[in-house]
Amino acid sequence: MKTKRDWEKIIRRMELLLRLKSFPVAFKLLEDEKELEQIPYMRRMPHKVTLCQLISLVRNFDWTVGATMKDLMSETCGSILGFCDIPEVNKDGTFRSIVWVQKKEDGKRYEESIPRIPRGKYKAVALAPLVYNPFDPDIVLIYANPAQMMLLINALQFENYEVMHFYCVGESSCADAIARCYLEHKPSLTIPCYGERRYAHAQDDELVMGIPEDMMEKALRGLEALYRRGVRYPISYAGAELNVSDAFPEAYKNVKEVIRSIRGDGSDNRLVVGVTGGIATGKSTVSEMLKELGSPLIDFDEIARKIVEPGKPAWKQIVDYFGKDVLMEDGTLNRKKLSDIVFSDLEKRKMLESFTHPRIYEEFIRQINEIVKKDPDAIIQVAVPLLIELNHQYRFHKIIVVYTSKETQIKRLMKRDGITRAQAENILKAQLPIEEKIGYADFVINNEGSIEETRRQVIEVWKKLKQIQEEMKRSKQQKA
Repeated sequence: MKTKRDWEKIIRRMELLLRLKSFPVAFKLLEDEKELEQIPYMRRMPHKVTLCQLISLVRNFDWTVGATMKDLMSETCGSILGFCDIPEVNKDGTFRSIVWVQKKEDGKRYEESIPRIPRGKYKAVALAPLVYNPFDPDIVLIYANPAQMMLLINALQFENYEVMHFYCVGESSCADAIARCYLEHKPSLTIPCYGERRYAHAQDDELVMGIPEDMMEKALRGLEALYRRGVRYPISYAGAELNVSDAFPEAYKNVKEVIRSIRGDGSDNRLVVGVTGGIATGKSTVSEMLKELGSPLIDFDEIARKIVEPGKPAWKQIVDYFGKDVLMEDGTLNRKKLSDIVFSDLEKRKMLESFTHPRIYEEFIRQINEIVKKDPDAIIQVAVPLLIELNHQYRFHKIIVVYTSKETQIKRLMKRDGITRAQAENILKAQLPIEEKIGYADFVINNEGSIEETRRQVIEVWKKLKQIQEEMKRSKQQKA
């Protein structure tokens, strides 16, 4: 069955990042029972089952299964999916009061609180391991432990943050993971109920989350972004009884000082703007246009070259660690050779960064202070090719991303560097996709068209930056 997304690629990567123990479950409601026959490897149980048993057969047995109301053990399961109404014995609270609550009145409130898909539309349900691209699901069910779920929540919140509200009705909590997710079109986390543990193998440490299918790629992007920032599963322990200050990321420990050193302490009106993009998107073109409008430029590539000139402290550390084999005949660094070494060795790359990054930032701050000393109202542009990859966006007031399509990047790379299409594509694969960088931008300049069109966008952004600076000035005056 043809699907609109390559679910195998998405799920395999998610399984790797979260180290899931069971298959993510594709869950789809069908208007016609005959649609079950069109799904490959479909199994129908020879006896009546609960909904949670079907889920377990998929995520633990690797089966593709389907059911209609006549296959389900009770109206409790069927009513959650909108296949039927619940009987009067449920509605008046009697059913729940047999075991789960003290009084019939409590049982009635219990039943009324359970989210249910409206009756009449659907006649069947199909479930399958999503990794096999069985069909495009309505929602995806993921079972994981609390640490994995916390990471998944963080991933879903990474873009367009919002607080997540989760529910648990108690017994029949599958209604929270399935019906609530379906009805509200939001991720829904809950605690598997007694029945799911008793009859469907849910483990003591497992939680379940229903995710709308169109949010799965967002979840994966969030997991990838967190992974690049060092937030990974399993989560390493710093030690509850120890002083953990040294285990915090460097940015957490001195973030206020870092931001103040770049953005200023409020005594001037500087506006520091990060300019980034992908390779061959035209960042230099945009920077030149901003310079013409009056924005002084600080170029990280230029700083990076400057701090490793022969005899400089970073140059000495690099030579001491990597040896003289990384030098050219004139004593300058053989950048290609050094790049080849660190590209395939994470530890050596970290060492190289420990030599260069502190000095890059020192020079960066020095140049900012020099500019502001001459012009307290400067709008300073800082060209940082790997601004997003290195998680430096918090250092700037605003971020500009220069954009072109992937195809344009490939063509420009081929022309600029005299390389083949395959080589250009490999270079792009090693970088964060430009579409993902856009999500971090305050302003996007599309450099796909003519130079005049790019210039028009740059002028519009410049006007907006001027307005932002004026608003900052007024805010200071009001507080004074």
